Amino acid sequence: MRFWPSDPALYLIECADLESAAHPYVRDNVTPLRETVRWAKEYLCRPHPQLGRKGPVCPFVQTAMDQRLFFLTVYREQPLTSENMCRVVAKYRDWFLELEPRHGTDVQFQTILILFPDAATDEGLLMIEATQERLKANYVDCGLMIGEFHYGPPRKPGLWNHEFRPLFSPVPLLAIRRMVPTDFPFLNSDARWVASYLRLFGDQVPPHLKEQVKEVVDRLGVVWGGRNRGECRQ
Repeated sequence: MRFWPSDPALYLIECADLESAAHPYVRDNVTPLRETVRWAKEYLCRPHPQLGRKGPVCPFVQTAMDQRLFFLTVYREQPLTSENMCRVVAKYRDWFLELEPRHGTDVQFQTILILFPDAATDEGLLMIEATQERLKANYVDCGLMIGEFHYGPPRKPGLWNHEFRPLFSPVPLLAIRRMVPTDFPFLNSDARWVASYLRLFGDQVPPHLKEQVKEVVDRLGVVWGGRNRGECRQ
Protein backbone atom coordinates (compact mmCIF):
# COMPACT_ATOMS: atom_id res chain seq x y z
CA MET A 1 0.00 0.00 0.00
CA ARG A 2 0.94 3.61 -0.48
CA PHE A 3 -0.02 6.66 1.58
CA TRP A 4 0.21 10.24 0.36
CA PRO A 5 2.61 12.28 2.54
CA SER A 6 0.55 15.41 1.90
CA ASP A 7 -2.57 13.71 3.29
CA PRO A 8 -2.03 10.34 5.02
CA ALA A 9 -5.78 9.70 4.91
CA LEU A 10 -5.38 9.01 1.19
CA TYR A 11 -4.13 5.57 0.24
CA LEU A 12 -3.57 3.39 -2.81
CA ILE A 13 -3.92 -0.38 -2.89
CA GLU A 14 -2.12 -2.66 -5.33
CA CYS A 15 -3.61 -5.91 -6.58
CA ALA A 16 -1.04 -7.86 -4.57
CA ASP A 17 -2.33 -6.28 -1.35
CA LEU A 18 -5.58 -8.20 -1.77
CA GLU A 19 -3.87 -11.56 -1.41
CA SER A 20 -3.30 -11.21 2.32
CA ALA A 21 -5.79 -8.43 3.10
CA ALA A 22 -3.55 -7.59 6.05
CA HIS A 23 -4.24 -3.85 6.30
CA PRO A 24 -7.61 -2.79 7.78
CA TYR A 25 -8.32 -0.57 4.76
CA VAL A 26 -8.05 -3.65 2.57
CA ARG A 27 -9.73 -6.06 4.98
CA ASP A 28 -12.72 -3.77 5.57
CA ASN A 29 -13.27 -3.31 1.83
CA VAL A 30 -12.07 -6.62 0.47
CA THR A 31 -15.36 -7.55 -1.23
CA PRO A 32 -15.70 -4.47 -3.50
CA LEU A 33 -11.93 -4.44 -4.08
CA ARG A 34 -11.76 -8.06 -5.21
CA GLU A 35 -14.93 -7.68 -7.25
CA THR A 36 -13.41 -4.69 -9.05
CA VAL A 37 -10.09 -6.43 -9.74
CA ARG A 38 -11.94 -9.46 -11.09
CA TRP A 39 -14.03 -7.17 -13.33
CA ALA A 40 -10.88 -5.44 -14.58
CA LYS A 41 -9.23 -8.75 -15.47
CA GLU A 42 -12.29 -10.45 -16.96
CA TYR A 43 -13.91 -7.45 -18.66
CA LEU A 44 -11.46 -4.60 -19.27
CA CYS A 45 -8.53 -6.85 -20.22
CA ARG A 46 -10.49 -8.99 -22.68
CA PRO A 47 -12.26 -8.49 -26.03
CA HIS A 48 -16.02 -8.04 -25.99
CA PRO A 49 -18.33 -9.13 -28.82
CA GLN A 50 -20.24 -5.83 -28.73
CA LEU A 51 -17.20 -3.56 -28.59
CA GLY A 52 -17.04 -2.95 -32.33
CA ARG A 53 -13.28 -3.32 -32.70
CA LYS A 54 -10.59 -5.91 -32.05
CA GLY A 55 -8.61 -6.04 -28.82
CA PRO A 56 -9.55 -5.70 -25.16
CA VAL A 57 -12.14 -3.26 -23.88
CA CYS A 58 -9.29 -1.18 -22.41
CA PRO A 59 -5.90 -1.63 -24.10
CA PHE A 60 -3.97 -0.28 -21.09
CA VAL A 61 -5.21 -2.17 -18.03
CA GLN A 62 -3.31 -5.44 -18.45
CA THR A 63 0.01 -3.62 -18.85
CA ALA A 64 -0.86 -1.34 -15.94
CA MET A 65 -1.35 -4.42 -13.78
CA ASP A 66 1.79 -6.10 -15.07
CA GLN A 67 3.84 -2.96 -14.38
CA ARG A 68 2.28 -2.49 -10.93
CA LEU A 69 0.83 0.84 -11.99
CA PHE A 70 -2.79 -0.15 -11.37
CA PHE A 71 -4.06 1.22 -8.05
CA LEU A 72 -7.35 1.16 -6.18
CA THR A 73 -8.78 3.06 -3.26
CA VAL A 74 -12.15 3.10 -1.51
CA TYR A 75 -14.13 6.10 -0.26
CA ARG A 76 -16.52 5.26 2.58
CA GLU A 77 -16.84 8.55 4.46
CA GLN A 78 -20.35 9.71 5.25
CA PRO A 79 -22.36 11.60 4.27
CA LEU A 80 -21.81 10.80 0.61
CA THR A 81 -22.43 14.15 -1.06
CA SER A 82 -21.40 15.70 -4.35
CA GLU A 83 -19.13 18.13 -2.54
CA ASN A 84 -17.36 15.40 -0.58
CA MET A 85 -16.99 13.27 -3.69
CA CYS A 86 -15.52 16.14 -5.70
CA ARG A 87 -13.19 17.04 -2.83
CA VAL A 88 -11.65 13.59 -2.47
CA VAL A 89 -11.42 13.01 -6.22
CA ALA A 90 -9.60 16.34 -6.63
CA LYS A 91 -7.10 15.23 -3.97
CA TYR A 92 -6.39 12.01 -5.82
CA ARG A 93 -5.85 14.09 -8.96
CA ASP A 94 -3.12 16.01 -7.15
CA TRP A 95 -1.51 12.81 -5.88
CA PHE A 96 -1.72 11.20 -9.30
CA LEU A 97 0.38 14.03 -10.74
CA GLU A 98 3.13 13.23 -8.19
CA LEU A 99 3.22 9.46 -8.81
CA GLU A 100 6.33 7.93 -10.27
CA PRO A 101 7.15 7.47 -13.05
CA ARG A 102 6.37 10.98 -14.23
CA HIS A 103 8.09 10.60 -17.60
CA GLY A 104 8.71 7.85 -20.13
CA THR A 105 6.57 5.28 -21.85
CA ASP A 106 5.23 3.72 -18.65
CA VAL A 107 3.48 6.94 -17.65
CA GLN A 108 0.53 6.21 -19.92
CA PHE A 109 -0.31 3.07 -17.93
CA GLN A 110 -0.75 4.72 -14.53
CA THR A 111 -4.30 4.17 -13.30
CA ILE A 112 -6.22 4.93 -10.13
CA LEU A 113 -9.72 3.57 -9.52
CA ILE A 114 -11.63 5.35 -6.74
CA LEU A 115 -14.38 3.00 -5.58
CA PHE A 116 -17.64 4.32 -4.11
CA PRO A 117 -19.49 1.23 -2.83
CA ASP A 118 -21.97 3.41 -0.94
CA ALA A 119 -23.03 5.09 -4.21
CA ALA A 120 -24.95 1.96 -5.23
CA THR A 121 -28.26 3.85 -5.39
CA ASP A 122 -29.98 5.80 -8.16
CA GLU A 123 -28.95 9.04 -6.45
CA GLY A 124 -25.40 7.78 -5.97
CA LEU A 125 -24.96 6.80 -9.62
CA LEU A 126 -26.15 10.23 -10.70
CA MET A 127 -23.60 11.70 -8.29
CA ILE A 128 -20.83 9.65 -9.93
CA GLU A 129 -21.76 11.02 -13.35
CA ALA A 130 -22.15 14.59 -12.09
CA THR A 131 -18.73 14.49 -10.42
CA GLN A 132 -17.08 13.30 -13.63
CA GLU A 133 -18.76 16.08 -15.61
CA ARG A 134 -17.86 18.72 -13.04
CA LEU A 135 -14.18 17.78 -12.83
CA LYS A 136 -13.41 16.72 -16.40
CA ALA A 137 -12.27 20.13 -17.66
CA ASN A 138 -9.76 20.52 -14.83
CA TYR A 139 -8.47 16.98 -15.28
CA VAL A 140 -8.00 17.55 -18.99
CA ASP A 141 -6.14 20.79 -18.26
CA CYS A 142 -3.77 18.64 -16.19
CA GLY A 143 -3.27 16.13 -19.01
CA LEU A 144 -5.49 13.56 -17.28
CA MET A 145 -8.69 11.74 -18.07
CA ILE A 146 -11.44 10.95 -15.57
CA GLY A 147 -14.06 8.35 -16.39
CA GLU A 148 -17.24 7.26 -14.65
CA PHE A 149 -18.10 3.57 -14.35
CA HIS A 150 -21.20 1.99 -12.84
CA TYR A 151 -23.93 -0.55 -13.57
CA GLY A 152 -26.73 2.01 -14.22
CA PRO A 153 -26.24 1.25 -17.12
CA PRO A 154 -23.94 4.16 -18.05
CA ARG A 155 -25.42 6.69 -20.46
CA LYS A 156 -22.42 7.09 -22.77
CA PRO A 157 -22.26 4.78 -25.80
CA GLY A 158 -19.15 3.15 -27.21
CA LEU A 159 -17.15 4.81 -29.98
CA TRP A 160 -17.45 1.87 -32.36
CA ASN A 161 -20.86 0.52 -31.38
CA HIS A 162 -23.40 3.01 -30.08
CA GLU A 163 -25.56 0.20 -28.74
CA PHE A 164 -22.77 -0.88 -26.40
CA ARG A 165 -22.22 0.73 -22.99
CA PRO A 166 -18.51 0.12 -22.27
CA LEU A 167 -18.38 2.10 -19.00
CA PHE A 168 -20.06 -0.70 -17.05
CA SER A 169 -18.68 -1.83 -13.70
CA PRO A 170 -20.19 -3.81 -10.81
CA VAL A 171 -18.96 -1.26 -8.25
CA PRO A 172 -19.51 2.49 -8.88
CA LEU A 173 -16.15 4.16 -9.43
CA LEU A 174 -14.23 7.00 -10.99
CA ALA A 175 -11.06 6.17 -12.92
CA ILE A 176 -8.04 8.43 -13.38
CA ARG A 177 -5.40 7.92 -16.06
CA ARG A 178 -3.04 9.92 -18.27
CA MET A 179 -4.37 11.41 -21.47
CA VAL A 180 -3.03 9.74 -24.63
CA PRO A 181 -3.05 10.89 -28.28
CA THR A 182 -5.93 8.56 -29.19
CA ASP A 183 -8.24 10.24 -26.64
CA PHE A 184 -9.36 12.99 -29.03
CA PRO A 185 -12.80 11.43 -29.74
CA PHE A 186 -13.58 11.82 -26.02
CA LEU A 187 -12.62 15.51 -26.09
CA ASN A 188 -13.93 16.84 -29.40
CA SER A 189 -17.11 18.49 -28.12
CA ASP A 190 -15.56 21.30 -26.07
CA ALA A 191 -13.10 23.99 -27.14
CA ARG A 192 -11.30 24.00 -23.77
CA TRP A 193 -10.77 20.22 -23.93
CA VAL A 194 -9.55 20.45 -27.52
CA ALA A 195 -7.11 23.24 -26.64
CA SER A 196 -5.71 21.17 -23.75
CA TYR A 197 -5.36 18.14 -26.02
CA LEU A 198 -3.48 20.17 -28.61
CA ARG A 199 -1.13 21.65 -26.01
CA LEU A 200 -0.07 18.09 -25.22
CA PHE A 201 -0.33 16.31 -28.55
CA GLY A 202 -0.48 18.98 -31.25
CA ASP A 203 2.49 17.39 -33.02
CA GLN A 204 1.55 13.79 -32.14
CA VAL A 205 -1.99 13.49 -33.50
CA PRO A 206 -2.44 9.95 -34.85
CA PRO A 207 -2.83 9.86 -38.65
CA HIS A 208 -6.32 8.38 -38.49
CA LEU A 209 -7.49 11.32 -36.31
CA LYS A 210 -5.91 14.25 -38.18
CA GLU A 211 -8.93 14.98 -40.37
CA GLN A 212 -11.25 14.82 -37.39
CA VAL A 213 -8.98 17.15 -35.41
CA LYS A 214 -8.81 19.65 -38.28
CA GLU A 215 -12.60 19.67 -38.68
CA VAL A 216 -13.19 20.21 -34.96
CA VAL A 217 -10.48 22.86 -34.68
CA ASP A 218 -12.04 24.80 -37.56
CA ARG A 219 -15.56 24.41 -36.19
CA LEU A 220 -14.69 25.46 -32.63
CA GLY A 221 -12.14 28.12 -33.58
CA VAL A 222 -9.31 26.59 -31.57
CA VAL A 223 -5.75 27.65 -32.36
CA TRP A 224 -3.63 24.62 -33.31
CA GLY A 225 -0.11 25.52 -32.24
CA GLY A 226 2.95 23.50 -31.33
CA ARG A 227 3.37 21.23 -28.39
CA ASN A 228 3.33 22.92 -25.00
CA ARG A 229 2.57 20.85 -21.94
CA GLY A 230 1.23 23.84 -20.05
CA GLU A 231 0.15 23.89 -16.42
CA CYS A 232 -2.70 22.41 -14.44
CA ARG A 233 -5.35 24.97 -13.54
CA GLN A 234 -6.30 24.59 -9.89
